Amino acid sequence: MTVPPKPKGVVLVSGGMDSLVLAAFATRESEVALLHVNYGQPTERKELACFHAIADHLKVKERLAVDIGYLKTIGGSALTDPRIAIPEADLDRGTVPATYVPFRNAHFLCIAVSWAEVIGAKNVYIGAVTADSSGYPDCRPEFYEAMNEAVRRGTKEDSGIVVRAPFVRLKKKDLVLMGKSLGVPFEHSWSCYRDGEKACGRCDSCALRLRAFAEAGVSDPIEYAVRPAS
Repeated sequence: MTVPPKPKGVVLVSGGMDSLVLAAFATRESEVALLHVNYGQPTERKELACFHAIADHLKVKERLAVDIGYLKTIGGSALTDPRIAIPEADLDRGTVPATYVPFRNAHFLCIAVSWAEVIGAKNVYIGAVTADSSGYPDCRPEFYEAMNEAVRRGTKEDSGIVVRAPFVRLKKKDLVLMGKSLGVPFEHSWSCYRDGEKACGRCDSCALRLRAFAEAGVSDPIEYAVRPAS
């Protein structure tokens, strides 16, 4: 019996650990094309290098990197405005941190859906994780439900494009364990908000990553300038 071909899928890959695992996960059910977005973040160079390393590891030829520097012009975030300091890690903050880039994921998804419509992809994957998202509002399940309604109404009737956030109700430790089972190269991912040869170990993103690896009982292969005592 002939096996039907996999549908094509666009995977948003930042270069971080979540999107690394997502890209490997998506290859099981879709013929993937990988999309990376530069938006003026401090780690733009590092993230882009990780994106290409991930694509090379998965042997994905169809890849696209785009620039939306206007988010840096708009500002309003520690990741786009150098006048706003990147805060030290506080995973119990209870408020949206200064590293939130206003409505960023909507911009990413609009680009991904546009490309999906052009190349005939049916799935658009994003690696949002609500429980470990630092409280970012554009990582909530209801946001993706609303985006899917917008996609349905704003693309051609036969596009069939669906935004998928398969990890949204998981925790980062689950992604570490999934990544380990899939054999992903965590050493080719970058989560830190600060630019440097080593991850800072002091920002929210580093703290979330370190906690996830610790909870999963897996060693994080990247180097940290500071690695808090567990």
